Amino acid sequence: MIDWPRVKELREEVGAEDFGEVVDLFIEEVEEVISKLSENVDLTQLEQDLHFLKGSALSLGFQAFSTLCQDGESKSAMGKADTVNVPAIISEFQSSKTTFINELPTRF
Repeated sequence: MIDWPRVKELREEVGAEDFGEVVDLFIEEVEEVISKLSENVDLTQLEQDLHFLKGSALSLGFQAFSTLCQDGESKSAMGKADTVNVPAIISEFQSSKTTFINELPTRF
């Protein structure tokens, strides 16, 4: 679910003192898009939204979430946005976020 070596790499890249800020910004930006998807899925924007979420997820090691976003992005690019399981993507984000927040203090 979480790619902890990637999280460690990011922490080393930005520095331990700035890592918390990066995490907060990531979660805030992703939650904005997740909220938008929760309220009303715009199928014409879904590919772009999932591309953004995928990139953000990869940056912070949310591997399973990123994989779902990649799959949805690919389907959207093929004109099959209506087949993307958006609730599963949202659920995976929430699950990944909970795991990340709960395990982060014990990892560093």
